[in-house]
Amino acid sequence: MDKVNKIEIGRYIKQSQGYKAFTPYPFPPKQGFTISAKLHKKHEEAIRLVGKLDGITRLLPDKDFFLLMFIKKDATYSSQIEGTKATLQDAVVASVEGEKSRLHADVDDISHYVAAVNYGSERIKTLPISLRLISELHEKLMIGARSSGNAYPGQFRVSQNWIGGKTPTDASFVPPAPHDMMKSLDDLEKFIHAKDDYPSLIKVALTHAQFETIHPFVDGNGRAGRMLIALQIHCAELLELPVLYLSSYFKKHQKLYYQKLQAYHDEDANIEAWLEFFLEGVAEIAKSSIETCAKITALRDRDFASVLKLGKKSAESTLEIIRKLFNQPIVGIAEIMQWTGYSKQGAYNVLERLQALKILEPLGDNSYGQKFIYADYYQIFDEVYAGRRKKNNKEFVTKNLVKIKNE
Repeated sequence: MDKVNKIEIGRYIKQSQGYKAFTPYPFPPKQGFTISAKLHKKHEEAIRLVGKLDGITRLLPDKDFFLLMFIKKDATYSSQIEGTKATLQDAVVASVEGEKSRLHADVDDISHYVAAVNYGSERIKTLPISLRLISELHEKLMIGARSSGNAYPGQFRVSQNWIGGKTPTDASFVPPAPHDMMKSLDDLEKFIHAKDDYPSLIKVALTHAQFETIHPFVDGNGRAGRMLIALQIHCAELLELPVLYLSSYFKKHQKLYYQKLQAYHDEDANIEAWLEFFLEGVAEIAKSSIETCAKITALRDRDFASVLKLGKKSAESTLEIIRKLFNQPIVGIAEIMQWTGYSKQGAYNVLERLQALKILEPLGDNSYGQKFIYADYYQIFDEVYAGRRKKNNKEFVTKNLVKIKNE
């Protein structure tokens, strides 16, 4: 077994209340992590794909318009890992005027996550990743949120928490006691800023696992920890644009995600297994994001070409609407009026034009308050919607072929 698997990062210490809490040793371990040849190879492949993604995003036209969809997708999956039932479509529809109140209550979790990520992306321009930044992110994530009743937004915990079970005694994992926690957090902050020889993505992976081990908040630790991944990758200057988010990978392999983290902070720690899992996730999501960017570019070129066939005045206003649709691909009449300044009738004319160009299509069968979706674009981010749409189109074609045959 490789040396990296032999390293102990902590041990369970019995507390005065009778249960045992996992107490990390000084971090990182003095003997350091031995990176195996297998890990080095996985890291090289992940870095190669991240570099390729960075090159593509730098050339992406209208790139600022696309970022919110990447963030909303991550927010959705990260919240779903914690039990949120709301979908990506719920999250996107929530931005449409008058719709949020009708949606699944869990969409509030996603909205707060998006706000926290946007805040973090701006804040790191003036404040490095630190305990202060982490507490600020947690505050944005939890304050006013539906589930924030006892979360103490922005405050590191002063009481014991645990994962699984009804009490710390029967829990699957008990993080460090409050009096040991701050020392572990200080070690982690120093590790993040240390000028060391750890490969960049391995350092990100270790940071995430150690943060989840410490579990410094009463609630919201998983979501806060997953936000840090994207911010740390961005701060390491691996990506100019923060478009690599791992929550969809963790949700896809949720059971394995928990198992690898549990093995990481076991007394008989298997750190390499966690690092392999993480690097495989980076490679998978980087590859998927590369494909997403290519699809966006192709779609943009196709639809812009269609719009340019209109008269000059109509083309200019329509192109600007499409750019906004990249940011908000589900709209109603109110959004078109707000974007254009047109009257209700003028906005309806725009919607008809976009439907004629096959850019927008009705969302659902509502006649009152009808919403419209930039379906070819939205489905790039939502595999479930894409599959359902493909099935519906196939059924529609089959139905009409049967009708024609019978005639």
